[in-house]
Amino acid sequence: MTTPDDREPAGVTDVADPPAGEPAPEAQDLRDVHLRADFIERIRDAIDAADRERLKDLVQPLHSADIADLFEVLSAGERRELARLVGDALEPEVLSDLSTAALEDVLEAMPPKAVAEAVQQLETDDAIYVLEDMDEATQREILRRLAKEERAAVEEGLAYPEDSAGRLMQRDLIAVPEFWTIGQTIDYLRAQEEDEVPADFYELIVVDPAYRPIGSVPLSRVLRCRRHIRIRDIMDPNPHIIHVATDQEEVAREFAKYHLISAAVVDDSGRLVGVITVDDVVDVIEEEAEEDILALAGVSEGDVNIGIFEVSRARFIWLIVNLGTAILASLVIGLFDATIEQMVALAVLMPIVASMGGNAGTQTMTVAVRALATKELSAANAARIIAKELTVSIINGALLAIVVGLAALAWFHDIGLAAVIAVAMVINIIAAGLSGILIPMALDRLGIDPAIASSVFVTTVTDVVGFFAFLGLAAAFLL
Repeated sequence: MTTPDDREPAGVTDVADPPAGEPAPEAQDLRDVHLRADFIERIRDAIDAADRERLKDLVQPLHSADIADLFEVLSAGERRELARLVGDALEPEVLSDLSTAALEDVLEAMPPKAVAEAVQQLETDDAIYVLEDMDEATQREILRRLAKEERAAVEEGLAYPEDSAGRLMQRDLIAVPEFWTIGQTIDYLRAQEEDEVPADFYELIVVDPAYRPIGSVPLSRVLRCRRHIRIRDIMDPNPHIIHVATDQEEVAREFAKYHLISAAVVDDSGRLVGVITVDDVVDVIEEEAEEDILALAGVSEGDVNIGIFEVSRARFIWLIVNLGTAILASLVIGLFDATIEQMVALAVLMPIVASMGGNAGTQTMTVAVRALATKELSAANAARIIAKELTVSIINGALLAIVVGLAALAWFHDIGLAAVIAVAMVINIIAAGLSGILIPMALDRLGIDPAIASSVFVTTVTDVVGFFAFLGLAAAFLL
């Protein structure tokens, strides 16, 4: 007898029984069917044929996160067409699982009524994510269609700064007074309608008469206690509290530092207004990490299906900046053109000095940017960290100088040239180490994201110092 859970998702290619002695296919292989080339091709064929029913048969059995993955691998036009054909049949959670670029395409194709119905079923933080980047007119149209209480909660969330705890928190929570017993609390929870309590929660927030959080109780503790025990006797009296204006990066840092599952969010008066749970923080950590990685490379968008001209424009700005720094390095080389003409070996060896300096600077810069982001590097320990990086640079510079000097001596049989490149290597590695930590710290002090701008300045310093040190020493001592 076949149960619903035994059936394959629609669109899954039949999996033959494995030969004797071989293990059966892993369940993970079946879950990844939405990313297989043959499945994607069937989706595209159904889109081209505008076969709504076929698309529903293919898409609906998938998990909402898998459907979001499916949208991500399609082009912008295919996304819009798929959303137009089956948008009303999608689980609301699909919208909250989409990246910003894919979400814009999907929302563009869905009618406001369908979007409103989906938003109505989402938790407040997910509803805000879906609505926050819409143009004002469309946003008002969606909000107008929401129920009064839901609309008020979403509008309140949208009023908070972007990337703040107020945007991240959800309003659905369980708050109880300290004088209740375990029995009263359990009876209260059981008496609530399904839509009156959060779908998932991990602890009870204990509040005083002014609705300020004064404690918390994990659900596991509630389940272990007898009915007559009072909440005040088992609560943690020092709950972790986050202000609504706290940046989401700081929220994620606190969750990681204190191993939190959830945390109460309060307004300026200290009143409880929401709760942040760990599943939302995981999304923040992933988002911030991706943003920093892209910023270090001078790009700001990871969606491979964004339009050609939009991507070109975004990258061209940083390429122009890099061109300016390259010209500056070339001007330094131009100061020593006569020196290079007299000793061609300099042209052969000078890229080594600049390249090694650039690599060393990038290593230090990456560590510094991470340390600033995690608050491991601050004014309190800056001197110690700078001294440490300087020492590391001196040691590595000396070791590289020996290796490069010996290589140059074996190559050109000129001890003077070997000595010059060795000294230049030490100078540039030290400059790379110092710039790799001082530039991110300076940018952070100025309120500029070090992940975005550090690499350009560090590369400029290592190129200019490397060329100037090597060619300057050569001009002074070899010619």
